[in-house]
Amino acid sequence: MERINKNSVSLAGEFAVLSQLSLRGYDANMTLGRTKGIDILVYSPEKKRSFQLEVKTNFKKSPNRASVSKVHGTSVDAWMMNKKHESIHIPTLFYCFVNISRDSNYFKFYIVPSKVVARYVAEEHDLWLREKEKEGKRVKDTDMRVFRLGLKSEKYPIATPTAEQYQNNWNICRVAQLKWELPDLGCNNTIHPTIAD
Repeated sequence: MERINKNSVSLAGEFAVLSQLSLRGYDANMTLGRTKGIDILVYSPEKKRSFQLEVKTNFKKSPNRASVSKVHGTSVDAWMMNKKHESIHIPTLFYCFVNISRDSNYFKFYIVPSKVVARYVAEEHDLWLREKEKEGKRVKDTDMRVFRLGLKSEKYPIATPTAEQYQNNWNICRVAQLKWELPDLGCNNTIHPTIAD
């Protein structure tokens, strides 16, 4: 199979997300342009509310194989992010992390509030810098960040969102009404949503 370019992978992820939203009764439209910060505008006719989605897509040979990092622990998957994502925490903005299997073209979707992503990418980068400093290694601080999804059964050094919490989390109208309580470092089940008052 010939190599597929990144733009094609991104478009495949965005169109797949559009189809899932349409099947669930949302009105969804893709935005256009190279410098856009939002990929899909979403409206719920039932709740009369609007949302925004930014789609991040991976195209991997073995998407079901977990990876293990000495610093961050076990992760189901990871997506490249940027330092700017640390400061984006808009209540109506969600990230849809898409994983496409290169072998079977099977799609997995994880819908995560921007506030959760912002906190995680900031803390994971700080942890990485601290660990490298402890090891006596001099590393160049860059704008690159990584968003990882862990497993509910694992323990992590920082609050880590899990695949079980966010896979196929399409009911974003309900998610938008949640008050996200992010506990301190060292917890196991790291993000505990409760319905807002």
